[in-house]
Amino acid sequence: MSKVVLITGGSSGIGKSIGEFLHQKGFVVYGTSRNPEKITNSIFPLVALDVRDKQSILNCVAEVIQKSGRLDIVINNAGVGITGPIEEIPTEEIRNNFETNLFGPIEVMKAVLPQMREQKSGLIINITSIAGYMGLPYRGIYSASKGALELITEALRMEVKSFGIQITNVAPGDFATNIAAGRYHAPVVKGSAYEVPYGNTLKEMDSHVDSGSNPNEMAEAIFAIIQTNKPKVHYKVGAFMQKFSIVLKRILPDSVYEKMLMNHYKL
Repeated sequence: MSKVVLITGGSSGIGKSIGEFLHQKGFVVYGTSRNPEKITNSIFPLVALDVRDKQSILNCVAEVIQKSGRLDIVINNAGVGITGPIEEIPTEEIRNNFETNLFGPIEVMKAVLPQMREQKSGLIINITSIAGYMGLPYRGIYSASKGALELITEALRMEVKSFGIQITNVAPGDFATNIAAGRYHAPVVKGSAYEVPYGNTLKEMDSHVDSGSNPNEMAEAIFAIIQTNKPKVHYKVGAFMQKFSIVLKRILPDSVYEKMLMNHYKL
């Protein structure tokens, strides 16, 4: 029997690449979009979902289970970027980021766990970020939301293991997707104390995304995890230096690592 996969945020970027790859491998794939009727080029069905809306999550999960009778794999991929000096980012934008990147995935997991517990099996893969392993200048809110999801996953993984349910984190580095176009950018304010350093850092971040890795690398990594009997707690996917930066943080003194980051961002 083909395994049933639900991918949040499956209409573009990494989510779409994962969905297409798994569809071609014979999985029954459902993606999600806030407006699925506007997406005409998806090779797998899209279900309406806004991860900031609990009822929308419950409706989506119920629809997939009603159509397929089970739910084997959930990939929490929906997320949104945010940049800016923390002092200048509107609080409502910070809350929206956490609603999408943290509270949404938590609610999705809460919605699917009863079905997986009944099946005595299931796999949840949370897409986090290498940025979640460190506080990056002008990306602090994004780093915090993804880092929090990493820790939630570590805890929940232990709580549900006895039910036959596996949970893991996959932290991508920079991939060539449309995330830069969709994220919230605090404006570069003329005359602000952050005008020059934030403006320069913003250009640097956008260039990293534009020259990022092929999203198919993520799809292949996700497929390999699905094939694993006992997934690890954490996976990192991306350029060597991005993954190595996590190792450096672990072994270098804090002040040295901070200086390294500031030099990288020319601060």
